[in-house]
Amino acid sequence: MSRRTNSAKWSPDSWRDKPIVQVPDYPDRKVLGEVEAQLASFPPLVFAGEARNLKRALAQVAAGDAFLLQGGDCAESFAEHGANNIRDFFRLFLQMAVVLTYAAASPVVKVGRIAGQFAKPRSAPTEKRGGVELPAYRGDIINGTEFTVEARTPDPRRQLEAYRQSAATLNLLRAFATGGYANLSNAHQWMLSFVKDSPQSKRYQELATHLTEALNFMRACGIDPEVHPEMRTTDFFTSHEALLLGYEQAFTRVDSTTGDWYCTSGHMLWIGDRTRQADHAHVEFCRGIKNPLGLKTGPTQKPDELLKLIDVLDPDNEPGRLTLICRMGADKAADHLPQLLRAVKREGRHVVWSCDPMHGNTVTSVTGYKTRPFDQILKEVRTFFQVHTAEGTYAGGVHLEMTGQNVTECTGGARAISEEDLNDRYHTVCDPRLNAEQSLDLAFLLADLLKSERQGKAKPLPAVAGL
Repeated sequence: MSRRTNSAKWSPDSWRDKPIVQVPDYPDRKVLGEVEAQLASFPPLVFAGEARNLKRALAQVAAGDAFLLQGGDCAESFAEHGANNIRDFFRLFLQMAVVLTYAAASPVVKVGRIAGQFAKPRSAPTEKRGGVELPAYRGDIINGTEFTVEARTPDPRRQLEAYRQSAATLNLLRAFATGGYANLSNAHQWMLSFVKDSPQSKRYQELATHLTEALNFMRACGIDPEVHPEMRTTDFFTSHEALLLGYEQAFTRVDSTTGDWYCTSGHMLWIGDRTRQADHAHVEFCRGIKNPLGLKTGPTQKPDELLKLIDVLDPDNEPGRLTLICRMGADKAADHLPQLLRAVKREGRHVVWSCDPMHGNTVTSVTGYKTRPFDQILKEVRTFFQVHTAEGTYAGGVHLEMTGQNVTECTGGARAISEEDLNDRYHTVCDPRLNAEQSLDLAFLLADLLKSERQGKAKPLPAVAGL
């Protein structure tokens, strides 16, 4: 099926005629319409050319020549928006990327869950406490966390604050990426203070030392990072789940250079596991925009259903267009993933395969906190690579919920966070995130797995406490 045939009847608002799930019930539709009209008049957050650059980079991943590192907050917060939090997140991302690039000799495509990741799907539309039932918290772009009628009533004006925060975040990220902070000569300085006494800090500092030695050698040969932009700047892209479609439609604009429609709220948008129905609104909206797309696929996904979605979202089989983000769960990946890989490979589809080891491994602790055991996260990542090796396909990326903050939300890791420790620094209002130590642990594991993949052999999973 050609793209022209598939998109002939598409328009930015054609999703409104389709069934839709996971949307808030706004009590004042007039205010909602006014807000969406105001957003449609605002400048774009990202540009079509940047989205095309990301698509080209993801095409390299699809070909097995690069690796996708995608991660960030479960849901961004209005209250925690600050320069220090953004800086620490970016520093951690740079650390993880340099580990993968240097140790695994693989270019890394860096995509943050940031500057737009405000809306969250929920397992139930309402929440009950002490006999009181209120709408569920769906992210700061929709309502508030406080358990009151006022806070939980969806307010469309929150979308304006989400736009302002996204614009400010993007401004700072662009400054970090191009203003010298990302210079490889600064690798030693990227270590976060609370990670410096971590079991992984020594390994990272050793890697940074080797990198410094390599840069000094290059300078001696006349190659100075100060005059080679690829060594002192980096490409950093943004992404979020396309959940609140009225907001996304407001930022869907025609690119003047190509005549194509792009959603300018983020470089990459993805469709969640709860909203991937082929005949529903979220798929309808995403099929018509030219941005790179992600598609979450869980253990209930059938091969024929997945192939139908690929046909709808990527009818031209364009490398870099579609990233399949697998969120199976550590104990289900080995059973469910192979049949999907075989079906997609049989059809010759040029997709990126990425592993989301977070969402399928969420449990409730005995203390009542939602958490994710780090050993299960590692197990799913390892299984993801092993299955790809067995099927002759490429494990192209990871999709993580992570933070540069020193939180205690996922159990395990080098410091062996226990269920009793969760109360110390449990800051998330949605899902638990890897902290900086655990994220760096995972980066070293990924580097080892990537090296083994490139060498064409499997490698046993290192011990959790000292990857």
